[in-house]
Amino acid sequence: MKQHSIALLVLLGMFTLPSQAMTPEEKGLQIAEEADRRDRGFEDSIATMQMVLRNKHGDESKREVRVRTLEVENDGDKSMSIFDAPADVKGTAFLTFSHFKGPDDQWLYLPALKRVKRIASKNKSGPFMGSEFAYEDISSDEAAKFNYRYLRDESYEGMDCYVLERDPVDEYSGYTRQVVWYDKTEYRPQKVDYYDRKNDHLKTLTFHEYRQYLDQYWRGMRYEMVNHQTGKSTTLYWKEYTFQNGFTDRDFDKNTLKRAR
Repeated sequence: MKQHSIALLVLLGMFTLPSQAMTPEEKGLQIAEEADRRDRGFEDSIATMQMVLRNKHGDESKREVRVRTLEVENDGDKSMSIFDAPADVKGTAFLTFSHFKGPDDQWLYLPALKRVKRIASKNKSGPFMGSEFAYEDISSDEAAKFNYRYLRDESYEGMDCYVLERDPVDEYSGYTRQVVWYDKTEYRPQKVDYYDRKNDHLKTLTFHEYRQYLDQYWRGMRYEMVNHQTGKSTTLYWKEYTFQNGFTDRDFDKNTLKRAR
């Protein structure tokens, strides 16, 4: 009797319907949420960054920036960028409150005018400090800011990657869509293709020289943003990351912008 029962179970198992496969949208969201989950819990960070701007002829200009970031529970990160050099931008400070839902809040302090300027939602597709990064690129990459679709698996720079398309939720985004390569091992973004409002390929961002901090958090030491339509590019060189500095919300308010040092 026992043998017959086992045989019956095996037979039934052979005809069990497989669980319903995820849709491309569900799989894309799952991958994005896993990438987001792996970067939670760092609390805060500070780093120095050199921004190198190149025109289509290859002429360069450089800027020195300090970037502070604060992780916010149940919302996007807060960040502040303080420009130290050259002299014509020294003292300029930029503050971003990223949000899961709705447009981000952004303010720019201009020392020459001694005033804080709010960046309107409709203007966030504009260039940040003359670079090839838009204001909206400076915000943290919250999964809820996009609708996702898994496209394919693909090798990139010798790494097995998931390739996703993500469409910005914000109606004022300068992009119709973005295509992102995440490596399968650590779920780090390796490459992003940006498509403008006409759905033409506008820019490509690539991440290089990843380093791991606190045995968990990965940070790229070099970002390369290339504008395919203008021939301009911007490189961000990162260094001197420190985490868990004890920052609070008081270190990231509009009043802090005016006295940022």
